[in-house]
Amino acid sequence: MVSEDTAREADDGAAAERPPKRVRADVRRNTDALLTAAAEVFLVEGVDAPVRRITAKAGVGAGTLYRHFPQRSDLIAAVFRHEVDACADAAPALAAQLAPADALAEWLQRFALFLATKRGLSAALHSGDTAYDSLPSYFDERLMPVLTTLIGTAVEAGGIRSDISPDDLLTATRNLTLSAQEDSDGHTRRMIALLVDGLRYGAA
Repeated sequence: MVSEDTAREADDGAAAERPPKRVRADVRRNTDALLTAAAEVFLVEGVDAPVRRITAKAGVGAGTLYRHFPQRSDLIAAVFRHEVDACADAAPALAAQLAPADALAEWLQRFALFLATKRGLSAALHSGDTAYDSLPSYFDERLMPVLTTLIGTAVEAGGIRSDISPDDLLTATRNLTLSAQEDSDGHTRRMIALLVDGLRYGAA
């Protein structure tokens, strides 16, 4: 007869071998809708914007928001990660569709959109709240590898000059970027295009 301890150990082992539970499609859609809506609202109204603005834009109830993000800091951190992920995930698709230098140029435009969103979060991110302590490293871990790959591929293809580092390029893009409200005439897009033209000059 199998002892209770043996049965429990067998159950624990079986549980460990089970694949992680998949997030239901409707839950994923609601979460993505909330994060996208929150990013847009925070950009315009700041991180203290009323919850009802976010839920109305996302098309969900307040209960759904609080179930996923019990604290405002949970939502803000999740918005940051969501926007970083979207920026990182855009790189492979661009690389598959465009010439290497063009893929880099379009990714920098996408990065500029992320920076505009980040400005809406800046008050919270610089508040000293420990809930945001891991976000700088998350930024580096997700974005630096994809940018390094885009630059390296463009250099190898002879599309841009080789004397540029990922850090320098991110800093230059950041310095050229205006927030979405301030960029109604496409100033940021034009400045980043000029930056990339400078990278093309003197390419091997």
